[in-house]
Amino acid sequence: MTGVSSPEAAPLIAAIYARKSNEQTHTADESKSVTRQIENARAYAERKGWQVADEHIYVDDGISGAEFAKRPGFVRLMASLKPRPSFDVLIMSEESRLGREQIEVSYAMKQLVTSGVRVFCYLADAERTLDSPLEKAMLALQTMADEMEREKARQRVTDAMTHRAHKAHWLGGYVFGYDRVEEFDERTDDAGRRRRRCVRLTVNETEAAAIRRVFELSALGVGRRRLAKQLNAEGVIAPKPKQRRPRSWSPSSIGEILKRDLYRGVYVWNRRQKRNQWGQQRPQVRDESQWVRVPAPELRIVDDALWAATHERLTTSRQNYLRYTDGKLWGRPTNGAESKHLLTGMAVCGVCGGGLLARGRRYGAERGYFYTCSSFWVRGSCTNDLEIPREMADKAVLDLLEHDLLTPDVITAAIAKLTEVEAEPRETAKAKRRRLETAIAKLDAELARLADAIAAGGSTTLAAGIRDRETQRQRLQAELRATEALSVKLAADRITVEALRHLDEWRGLLGQDTTLARQILRKLLDGRLVFSPKGKAGDRWYEFAGEGTLAKFLADVPVIKAMVPVRGFEPRSRG
Repeated sequence: MTGVSSPEAAPLIAAIYARKSNEQTHTADESKSVTRQIENARAYAERKGWQVADEHIYVDDGISGAEFAKRPGFVRLMASLKPRPSFDVLIMSEESRLGREQIEVSYAMKQLVTSGVRVFCYLADAERTLDSPLEKAMLALQTMADEMEREKARQRVTDAMTHRAHKAHWLGGYVFGYDRVEEFDERTDDAGRRRRRCVRLTVNETEAAAIRRVFELSALGVGRRRLAKQLNAEGVIAPKPKQRRPRSWSPSSIGEILKRDLYRGVYVWNRRQKRNQWGQQRPQVRDESQWVRVPAPELRIVDDALWAATHERLTTSRQNYLRYTDGKLWGRPTNGAESKHLLTGMAVCGVCGGGLLARGRRYGAERGYFYTCSSFWVRGSCTNDLEIPREMADKAVLDLLEHDLLTPDVITAAIAKLTEVEAEPRETAKAKRRRLETAIAKLDAELARLADAIAAGGSTTLAAGIRDRETQRQRLQAELRATEALSVKLAADRITVEALRHLDEWRGLLGQDTTLARQILRKLLDGRLVFSPKGKAGDRWYEFAGEGTLAKFLADVPVIKAMVPVRGFEPRSRG
């Protein structure tokens, strides 16, 4: 196959996938590797006479080829194959752009080919097919070589980083108590930029004072929760937060500080392993024999006496705790079990953005659960002390979903909008089918005339013309079959009936079991519910707001899943 469209046929639609492992932060956008890959792929498509669809350009910049599940561009590419791809050709620079893990790449290539997408690598100007055992073996050899190159690169990086770690060069990101200082070579490259030689840490005295305060109070026997509240009340500077959380002290951040060896002047590297042998992100602690320990007295913040006193107190407290609980750790379970409270993890405080937690306490002779701001209760960093009974909040949220989002009128309107979204592609498919049928009929007429000419004593040139037109006809028939497969017959009435039946199931499950209700709520929410306190002292209440989406509900309806793709369809509602 040449991959070049005939003049009579519509141009093939091409998609592009580009990937680079290490993000180039100091390089102009037009010079980035992924940008260059896209430009070369566009030029390749133009030479072949293909039309590149901008909505089908998939990019992963700065992501390892060993990662597959958390690579956004790759995930979008594979998701676009179902229920059927809307492009004919995928262009890459080479097979290793899909990844550098033999089994995963082979499986991804199989999914592409079996969905009807032709895969081209522009560096080799070749199509990658899996039509024979030999071609499958060649792909296996190529992907094995790519994986071996990844392993060699990992070994080179590890060797270089181990060498730097022994020199006490900092190989991580932000760490509380220190400033990162970059050191550069005096020489410059062709672009006039100096090459960064290494990164070192210097003590940040303001943050260092906060760290010493943590150790001093902990050595006196102050628990982590009480310590967090006290530091927040005193306005002591806290570590930078993650995931847009408020900047304040928490028991977990104090626990991390108390066990960090760097604060006593010992630099430890290679403690954790980020990926397993399959390239998946599975963080785990390495064997201590693999750790690199380097004395760094210039980075000491806590002296040996204070460190020893603090950890002696922590050891004593732990032993007393285990003695009291008969050796059992009654902490938070780590088995991923679903919360027994409906709104845990799905509702946040409207004042500080911290999550709401369910706290059990007595009121009068009764005992019950109340939702309250975690930043106020755990950290003491928020002023919102308003509590709301769990049953009241749960009922208000479920009633809103049942009466405003999961209603027959809303579902019927959403399905009507969905069928409108699908109307234009079906008309396009019909027009393409008519063009292909006309082109095939024209070729049939030309073949008949050429056959008559050969029967009358024609030349070998006529026979070559027949072969050329037969090849064109086969290609057009293949496109016609693909177009016919794309045409979807929508049965709006059947879809509506099925969706309403599914709606009754969801509404019935909402009030039955908290675990099931949480699963449904997670699918219907786009983001989190924001609970904002209102009113004045003596007369206060909560108002909550959030965005709902029906996309996941519609995707769960069997007949819609089978007949109508809901990709990109996001009907929303605010409450």
